Amino acid sequence: MTDTVSPSAITHARVLKIALPIALSNATVPILGAVDTGVVGQIGLAAPIGAVGIGAIILTSIYWVFGFLRMGTSGLVAQARGAGDVAETGALLTRALMIGALAGLVFVAAQVPLFWAAFRIAPASSEVEGLGRAYLAIRIWGAPATIALYAVTGWLIAMERTRAVLLLQLWMNGLNVCLDLWFVLGLDWGVEGVATATLIAEWTGLALGLWLCRAAFTGAQWRDWGRVFDRARLRRMAAVNGDIMVRSVLLQASLTSFLFLGADFGDVTLAANQILLQFLEITACALDGFAFAAEALVGQAMGARARAALRRGAWLSSLWGVGGALVLALAFALGGTLIIDAMTTAETVRAEARAYLPWAVLAPVVGILAWMFDGIFIGATRTRDMRMAAIWSSLIYAGALVLLIPAFGNHGLWAGLMVLNTARAATLWLRYPALEREADAPGAGG
Repeated sequence: MTDTVSPSAITHARVLKIALPIALSNATVPILGAVDTGVVGQIGLAAPIGAVGIGAIILTSIYWVFGFLRMGTSGLVAQARGAGDVAETGALLTRALMIGALAGLVFVAAQVPLFWAAFRIAPASSEVEGLGRAYLAIRIWGAPATIALYAVTGWLIAMERTRAVLLLQLWMNGLNVCLDLWFVLGLDWGVEGVATATLIAEWTGLALGLWLCRAAFTGAQWRDWGRVFDRARLRRMAAVNGDIMVRSVLLQASLTSFLFLGADFGDVTLAANQILLQFLEITACALDGFAFAAEALVGQAMGARARAALRRGAWLSSLWGVGGALVLALAFALGGTLIIDAMTTAETVRAEARAYLPWAVLAPVVGILAWMFDGIFIGATRTRDMRMAAIWSSLIYAGALVLLIPAFGNHGLWAGLMVLNTARAATLWLRYPALEREADAPGAGG
């Protein structure tokens, strides 16, 4: 057992060293969206704001599918590191970067039908669509860089270099903001200026990310093509990423259904739900770091086949996650009405949001175990368990909605969301003993 996966080496300080930079990194993300909107809003017209908004949503939805690359890379690299297989950590980064680059090039090549379909699904006025297409025509050239950055981020997390992730995020968002101001307000490039600023930030971000991962390129392992294209390793990587993608699609479908079903209760309730969902976004941004800590620590322990270290890594990261969830729940209980009032001036929406605020207070406490188990199982690459848990949880969620919405309306919808997260935690908890047993078995992981 290496020093990094000894149980005594897994401390509270180490968990926080991994988690806190991620929380700070996540906090910068909403700032960029606000600046993009605010800068283009200085043009004085509604259409450019709508164009940037819908264009960003289209690309975010496309790129979101490749979130599996971040998670899969993190788990596999952490296990290779725990096993002391330096060559495989480099080869894994090469494989993931190649997947990201190839996927990005496919999107560039398919941009015409892709954007046509997007605007058929989300129709807009001719003016907004025209500006949106101009925005997307520039932004799409950043697809290879953006998707490859998922691989870079996953590799850095697995190597416990989350301060590098924070540096990367600060660079990209800071440069984007500065270029936004210059291109839009200084050069009057309008929507194209916002898109160009983001494109430059994406490619320079990838360059910085590769430099931050330079340890992977110091030897020849990253270009050991026999290892990189080894069939068994490729199959394992494909299975891990495929399972995570299915799991993510199912969970996204469940959350999307929450929004669609909320629309049936009227515009005021829909708006109130949208405001309260921002509480969940805040929770995810604040607590993601602890799940990422679990990914790195559990993955290394699994690679080293160190059961005691796995248990301690899962326990300490979850302990901090639960503590963070309780703090957020208390903050929402005490300051939730102030947050609601800051988000809207419509008194009807404020009143409606306050009526459902207890659900937003409860959400972090109910959801934290599901999020932590996700991190634990990603690190262990027990992705088949994650896929099956997502299938069962989605079915339980659907059944709960059928029973609860007719009886309790929007309260039933929120209760259904709590059932979803409870089911996610319960289904993975049932599989956790097998995960620990696997840590003692030869060839753990997979």
